[in-house]
Amino acid sequence: MRFAAYEYRNRRHVAVVSEDGTLHPLPGVSSLTGLLAEGGGLPELLDAGSATLDVPAGPHISDVRLLAPLQPPTVRDFVTFEEHVEGVRRSVDGAAGVPERWYAAPTFYFGNPYAMYGPHDDIPMPPGSSVLDFELEVAAVIGKEGRDLTPEQARDHIIGYTIFNDWSARDLQSAEMKVGLGPCKGKDTATTLGPYLVTADELAKYRDADGFLRLALTAEINGEVVGKDLLSNMSWTFEEMAAYASRGTVVRPGDVLGSGTCGNGGCLAELWGVRGEQSPPPLKPGDTVTLTVEGIGSVSNTVVAGPDPVTVPVARRRTRERP
Repeated sequence: MRFAAYEYRNRRHVAVVSEDGTLHPLPGVSSLTGLLAEGGGLPELLDAGSATLDVPAGPHISDVRLLAPLQPPTVRDFVTFEEHVEGVRRSVDGAAGVPERWYAAPTFYFGNPYAMYGPHDDIPMPPGSSVLDFELEVAAVIGKEGRDLTPEQARDHIIGYTIFNDWSARDLQSAEMKVGLGPCKGKDTATTLGPYLVTADELAKYRDADGFLRLALTAEINGEVVGKDLLSNMSWTFEEMAAYASRGTVVRPGDVLGSGTCGNGGCLAELWGVRGEQSPPPLKPGDTVTLTVEGIGSVSNTVVAGPDPVTVPVARRRTRERP
């Protein structure tokens, strides 16, 4: 099944999306995150979706504003494509190759759960940035709580998948990562989710013998294709990522696990690193980025001008006086 969150006549709804785009609202449900939090996992979600067949159909997707399918309590964005690491490292850090440590575990950073945008929303330029980039990813969504999961156990905890665009201010990212704490404001302004949450059972037919989802990925800027890859080029499966995320802690319903950016033009920074120049150029207001994932759909967002940065002083030189 495909679940959508949408706004219609100033009210928010959650619905199952039929093949022709008709929305079938879930009675009394205005938040997919809230529905997932009730627990139970995929069987209960499918039961809730099936119940919409007994109520009148709602509007068509063309008549509503699609929202991010859920507002995740946490966002972990992994980096699982070797080709992406190699290209972006050259572009952002000026270093060659892939760090040996990358091969040891599916590392991630925590993203901003308050910066979720819908599949067709405008995306503001991050304050103070002039080097905006997109990142083509797929995210797995956790459907039930788990701790210290094995990859085999984790499969039952993944309820579905959605497209994930990790918008990145490369100039801010490059500067702040010199501190050694990873990205903060470089990744803080916007993340696109959508257009739907596609349940795990619907994508099972794309799973290869090694457990990877073989989905075609395409990135376009203003209608021109700039990147193509396969999701199965990930170096870890989503189940392995979920197991690692749950190590020593819990994953809970609604948590989002981003695949990391695909290779072969999954973002501009990778292309800049390979080509040695900013070609294509950084995104600017008026540019439209369209990301398409086989079996899930497409998201298409237009960049718009953002606010000016609020001024914060540089660090003050302080004494090291002690009480």
